Amino acid sequence: MTQVVLTEVHGKVGLIRINRPEAMNALNNNVVDGIGAAIDTFEADENIGCIVITGNEKAFAAGADIGFMKDFDYMHAYKTDFITRNWERVKTARKPVIAAVAGFALGGGCEMAMMCDMIFAADTAKFGQPEIRLGTMPGAGGTQRLPRAVGKAKAMDMCLTARMMDAAEAEKSGLVARVIPADHLLEETLKAATTIASFSLPVIMMIKESVNRAYESSLNEGLLFERRVFHSAFALEDQKEGMAAFVEKRKAVFKNR
Repeated sequence: MTQVVLTEVHGKVGLIRINRPEAMNALNNNVVDGIGAAIDTFEADENIGCIVITGNEKAFAAGADIGFMKDFDYMHAYKTDFITRNWERVKTARKPVIAAVAGFALGGGCEMAMMCDMIFAADTAKFGQPEIRLGTMPGAGGTQRLPRAVGKAKAMDMCLTARMMDAAEAEKSGLVARVIPADHLLEETLKAATTIASFSLPVIMMIKESVNRAYESSLNEGLLFERRVFHSAFALEDQKEGMAAFVEKRKAVFKNR
C-alpha cells in the first residue's frame, strides 16, 4: 500500500509530503491523520526547529476527498467531529509550519495551507474555495481564515463565485508570504525553514505564539501578551548568549534553553 504521507529530515527541518498523486493529493482521514502523526513526531524531536508541508508540482492538495465525504449525513459529521478531530493539529503545532504550495490548493487544500503559519507559493500555484459548486460551503476555515488574510471582498468573491486566485494575486492580497519559481520552490522553502530553525527554539515558539495572539485579541491585550513574553525571554540562556555574541561580534551558539 502506498504511503499517503512521506516524511524527510533536512538538518533541523522536518518535511511532510502529501503523496496521493493519483487523486491530486485530495485529503482524506488517512492523509490528515498521517500529517498529524508526522507533526507529533517533529514536535517531539528537539533537533527540529521548523516544519514544511508540501505536495507535488501539480497540487499541494486539490481539496478534501469528495468520494470520502459524499455519503456523510449530519450525525456522522457531528459525531465523528469531522475536521476538528484531526485537521486542527496543523494549527496547534507549536513549531512554525510553512506550506510550500505548487499547483492547486483548492477547498480543503487551501484551508490546510492557511492553517500553516505562512505560505510560500510556486509561480504555478492556484488557490480557491470552490465548495459552492458542490452544494456545500468551506468547513475548515475558508470563510474565517481567508477574509483575515485577503479581506472580506476577495474572500466573498472566491467563496461565492468559486474563482481561483493565482500566485501573483495571492501575494498581492496577503495570502502568501513569497512567490518562488516552481523549480526552486522546495529549495527556497527549506532554505527559509533552515534559517528559522537556526535560531533559539524557545524564542521561535514565543514569536509564533505572539503573532497568532494578534488574531485572537484586541491590540492592547495583544501588546500586553507580547510584553510579558518578551520579559520572560530574559530568563533564557539563549538570550544571554545572543546578546553577548552581538556585543562580542561573533556568531551566537544557541542551546534551545
